[in-house]
Parts: sequence; structure tokens; C-alpha cells
Amino acid sequence: MKVAVAGCCHGELDKLYETLELLQRRNNVRIDLLLCCGDFQAVRNEADLRCMAVSAKYRHMQTFYRYYSGEKKAPVLTIFIGGNHEASNHLQELPYGGWVAPNIYYLGYAGVVKYRGVRIGGISGIFKSHDYKKGHFECPPYNQQTVRSAYHVRNIEVFKLKQLKHPMDIFMSHDWPRSIYHYGNKKQLLKMKSFFRQEVENNTLGSPAASELLQHFQPTYWFSAHLHVKFAALMQHQANIEGQLPKATKFLALDKCLPHRDFLQVINIDHDPNASDSLEYDTEWLAVLKATNSLINVTSNAWNMPENNGLHAKWDYSATEGALKKIMEELSHNLKIPCNFSVTAACYDPYKLQKNMEPVHIINPQTTEFCAKFGLTDINDRIQQVKEEGSVRGEYEEEEEMDSTESAEEPSEYYTDNSGLSSSINPDEIMLDEEGGDEDQSTCSVDPSPDHPPDFSASFSDTRIMPDSMMISSDDAIDSTKEDLEKSGVSEQTEEKSLNERALKRIGKNENGNSAMKKIKRRNQAIYATEDEDKV
Repeated sequence: MKVAVAGCCHGELDKLYETLELLQRRNNVRIDLLLCCGDFQAVRNEADLRCMAVSAKYRHMQTFYRYYSGEKKAPVLTIFIGGNHEASNHLQELPYGGWVAPNIYYLGYAGVVKYRGVRIGGISGIFKSHDYKKGHFECPPYNQQTVRSAYHVRNIEVFKLKQLKHPMDIFMSHDWPRSIYHYGNKKQLLKMKSFFRQEVENNTLGSPAASELLQHFQPTYWFSAHLHVKFAALMQHQANIEGQLPKATKFLALDKCLPHRDFLQVINIDHDPNASDSLEYDTEWLAVLKATNSLINVTSNAWNMPENNGLHAKWDYSATEGALKKIMEELSHNLKIPCNFSVTAACYDPYKLQKNMEPVHIINPQTTEFCAKFGLTDINDRIQQVKEEGSVRGEYEEEEEMDSTESAEEPSEYYTDNSGLSSSINPDEIMLDEEGGDEDQSTCSVDPSPDHPPDFSASFSDTRIMPDSMMISSDDAIDSTKEDLEKSGVSEQTEEKSLNERALKRIGKNENGNSAMKKIKRRNQAIYATEDEDKV
């Protein structure tokens, strides 16, 4: 079947589906499935915009609300994971996954489903060591800390995924698995994005948690986004069992949804022709969710997952044959995921603006039904219970005060020293004024300001002249043609030169005549292009 993979969507659903329609007409093919690798931005209304971790001037409604309201319907089944620029309050309603609109399915904090016999898994968010061991304690209305920590990957999701033993066909993460750049054309990557060099050399670019999952699953395909550049790699794994042939993973990262950018790829993937054409539950994943239900934590306290170190009575939560059989009985052998989408918030009305709409904590009926069916804890319901009991309100406020001064020093099982990055000037970094935000404030999408709204009807006309690389087979999914690489290298090199010139112009003189520069608040992966580049 033909699967389309998209990078950062940034709410541009209309343009994404229009591009798919054009591909289908031009190549006389039918796309069976669309996978989106984060920054989907399922924004329903003005309150949702307030829950996106971007500066106010970069908050735009975009077009998802039209699919949420029923004005439009996604023309192809769409499955997505969360990134670090999302309406976190909306996605938080569906911690185990669910429909955010008809025909558009969110995988949850982590999730696994099947479509036409193809097993698809994913993990939402990005890795941050100081939040990795915490529970999912955040809920709207968020503050300056929780609006960001809400999308940080947690160790419990990685632990659940690592209980899975059956083969994985496709896996998605928003940020790249750490070290994956060593298995592709690293020279070309650094030519296009030279400011990645120090992180690549220090091996600090990407997520160590995703790398851990890559080694565990060794899936046929792994798709990512986040860094706004197309990059392919082929990772050859070591054989786990003697006499067994080693597996290989085809990795592909894609750009953001903008003209002249490689944000979309179509891949031929083998499937079971006898399998259902409906989206289905994965029985092993459901069994793991049930087995690990007692591990759910809704506090900001850091804690370790069970392991075989003599400190835990149980550390293996993998699915047994009996558990799998029980799941099938509970579902009456019908694995189809019910199409039970329901509207839970008012939809944006361009003729009746509600700029003062505040986000509220919502219990989604999809999650309620899912938890009741499988005997799971509704995380949001648990958070509300704890809040009502008043046992953690003081703790929340205390944690907020501590977070800004102590979180960076919390011990982590991963090496995350990025101190060497402080001296680099990143032309793709957004230089922010001192607005009181924390380090992630600079990771907002650099779209045109409200004073100069983008004319997508004109700019996206160029999207219709798409690179040949948008149509590939499974055999060449991990490679770009030499010609494409040379062309992209030239264009990016030209842009990079002008960007470096602009970056240097930002450096001024202080009162003492010394060179000074505004503080760059984010020192890890610098991913967002300047406003001028986005308009190219």
C-alpha cells in the first residue's frame, strides 16, 4: 500500500491534503494512509492557541478547526503523534490515543495500532532529561513551566513500549533518535545545517530515549521530523539471536510544510491483502497497558521504572499468551477501533472571535469509554481527583518555584551535556527579547506575523511543482539522488550564507565597546528557520 509521510504539519491541513490530491492525480495513484510526525497542531479555538508553547505573535489558527467542526473531512486516514508545538490541552484529553476529528487519529502519549496488517507505533513529544522521570501531572490552565513540560517524553511511555516483543513495521518519533545521523549522509546534513555540527560531534543531537527504542524495536521504518530538514539513513542492526539474520531500519526525517521544502514522501509498504481496511487495536499493546496500569503517576515527583536490580518484585510487564487471549475475548474478536469522535470544545468561528477564551481541563468521552472497556485509569480523571482532594495543590506551586532553578540539575540516566554549544551562533535560532519565558520559548514556528499574514494561495502554488523525491519506493526510501542532494545543497548553502550574515548583524556593541549579543534561550537542537527563509 502507498503510505504518505509528512514532517511538521504546523496546522496546515488544507495544504497538506491539497498536495496529496495533486500527487494522486499527477501519478495516477491512491494514497492509503497519511502519517504525520508531530507538530500537528490540532487547534480548535482561541483557548487551544493559548496552550501552544510559542510566542503570542506566532499563534495562528490555521485550518484544523475546519476538520474538527465537520466543515471538512480528511480525505485519507491520518495518524499522527504529538511534537513540541501542539495544543497540549486538546491532545491531553486523549492520553491513550483517539480521534481528534473524523478520520484523523492521534496515537496518544505513546501508542501502537494496526492498519491493513501493518503495525504502526509512535511516541509523542520531545526528550528533556529534567522531566523524563516525572509523571504526567500537567493540566490546563498551564503556567510557563507546564505548558512546556506537558509535551516532554516520560520514562513510563518508553518503559511500556519496551515491554513489546512482537516485530514493529513502522515507528514514529518527533525528535530524531540520537546517533542516527552517523548512518546517513552526515556530510550533506552538515552542509545544509552547519549549526548541527557541534551537537553531532558531541553526539548530543537527538533523543536518547528514541535511540533506546530504535535499538529495542529495530523496525523496518522509522520516521521523524522536528529538525526541519530531510535526511535519510540506513541502520544495520546486530543480530539478537545467533543464526538469525540482522535487521535493518530505514530512517527518514522530513521538513516542515512550506513551499520548496521536502515535507512529504510517499512510500510503498507491504501489507496483508486479507487484513481489514479499518484502523485496529494492537492486542499486545492493550495487554501491556493493562499490565502497567498500576505504574501510572500523576505527580511531578521523579521516579524510576521497575528493573531487574533486586529492588523490585516485578519488572517484566510483557504480554502473556493468557493476557492476549483475554483481550480478544473482551473485544469479541473485533479489533476495529470505534469511530467515536465527539466534539468536546467550542470550535473557532472567524466571524465571532473569542480572544479571551480560557482553556479548561476536559475529560474526553473517548478516553472514558476506552478506560472502562479495558479497566484502565483515566489519567485526567486521576489528576482532577488529586486536585479536588487538595493534596498536591501546594506541591504544584512549590514545584513551579523549584523548576526554574533546580530542574536542570536533576540526575538523569542519559548523558546530556550540551555545555559546548554555548559559543555557537545559530542562524536558524530565533532571537527573543527578554519576555520571561524559559528555554523552549525560542522553539516557536516562525510564521509571518499577524500584521503580515501569509498569502498561501500564492505561495503554495509553487508546491505543485514538487521534487521527484516525493515519490519513492520502499527500496530507495533511505536515499536521495545525487542530483537532488547537490541542488538542495547549493540552495541551502546560499541561504545559509545570507543567514550567517544576518546573524552577525545581530551582534552589536555594548556600552564598553565589547561585542554583545542577546541571550539565546535554547541551546539544544536549533531548528527553526528565520522569517525571511520561510518566505522563500
